[in-house]
Amino acid sequence: MSMFCFQCQETAKGTGCTVSGVCGKKDDLARRMDVLIYLCKGISTLSLELNNKGITTPEVNPFILNSLFQTITNANFDKAAITKSIYHGLELKRKLLKLANENGVDINKLPEAATWDANTEEEIQAKETEVGVLTTKDEDIRSLRELVVYGVKGMAAYAEHAHNLGFVDEDIYNFMKKALASTLDNSLSINDLINLVLQTGEYGVKTMALLDKANTTKYGNPEITKVDLGVRNNPGILVSGHDLLDLEELLIQTEGTGIDVYTHGEMLPAHYYPYFKKFKHFAGNYGNAWWKQREEFETFNCPILFTTNCIVPPFEKATYKDRIYTTGAAGLDGAMHIADRENGKMKFRRDFVLDQKNLVLIVEDVITTGYSVQEVIEVVEETGAKIIGIGILVDRSGGRIQFKYTFHPLLQMEVKTYPPDECPLCQEHVELQKRGSRNLLTNP
Repeated sequence: MSMFCFQCQETAKGTGCTVSGVCGKKDDLARRMDVLIYLCKGISTLSLELNNKGITTPEVNPFILNSLFQTITNANFDKAAITKSIYHGLELKRKLLKLANENGVDINKLPEAATWDANTEEEIQAKETEVGVLTTKDEDIRSLRELVVYGVKGMAAYAEHAHNLGFVDEDIYNFMKKALASTLDNSLSINDLINLVLQTGEYGVKTMALLDKANTTKYGNPEITKVDLGVRNNPGILVSGHDLLDLEELLIQTEGTGIDVYTHGEMLPAHYYPYFKKFKHFAGNYGNAWWKQREEFETFNCPILFTTNCIVPPFEKATYKDRIYTTGAAGLDGAMHIADRENGKMKFRRDFVLDQKNLVLIVEDVITTGYSVQEVIEVVEETGAKIIGIGILVDRSGGRIQFKYTFHPLLQMEVKTYPPDECPLCQEHVELQKRGSRNLLTNP
């Protein structure tokens, strides 16, 4: 058997996928995800040990959330992205081990998952044969452990969405780490694990409540809403998944451009939130259930954005493959992943690498403040690559913006700007029609 996965209701024969996943996941990807989950258990164990010593580990929570989210059904089919998360986790674990050694944690008493390390693809492949669901021989213990893991995976998805909206709960994060670490504890009895499963359910409800609070605080309480079906005549973007923040940012960025935005599948409930109704180009819902996308996406001749799970890998001859984009924990081999941000700072998409051998020309369409270009400069400089120049189509600063690299705009123009207390339109109480691309302003 080349893989074993039974985390969802799609699983083959109701017992487990052993050759490839019904969801479309291949065996090599399934094994790689097993290593990432194993790594999360080890990191959780170390984090708890350090927390018991009064040492905080703030990097651990977002890593656990995103890593587990990547492994849920139909979320990520990009092996390179999973591998990158593993290397990130290994680097994080080395830092935790260093702290543990410095603060009197007995490393020798920790499970192997807390100390395992790897530096090469070959070492990660070797670990794939040693971890995974079937490494727990007792079927009852195995089933209870996996039920806990799958419950924590669901919590990770909800908690990450809430975290993205600024809502966090350390109690939830601590339970997730405790639950993951407990699946490594061979001293726990069946009754102990049953109690842990029930506790996982309780925290799952608590996590859903946290996300509901985040969504309703930011976007209002859902209300009965009539949603248009079909499409208009404008260019469009189709959004699938669950991440309302991604949807919000897309609507802001496309406002006033003549581009309509549509939901698909499980993004449909976004229409019920009052906040989104102010966007005139939030056009409606296209298609049916998420699992019908292979047929429906063939006839939607515009970009398709996956914000979370709900991905069905397209057939080899699918015409829409080159129109798929992903964000956050979502991923698909061959699809463009939208650049992420960490702590509000721009970073390259996860499969894009620069180093000292690369020459870089930065190109932007329009600049007003130059802030975005400066962000790109800083990210490139961190890689060690050499910036050879900056090309701009339109410089709206009137020549006031300067960079430390050779800088050539094709068109330079003066666009008058005002401090908020001096803006003549504001003084006349003229309603703001369109926010800036960075969403630094809100409607009065």
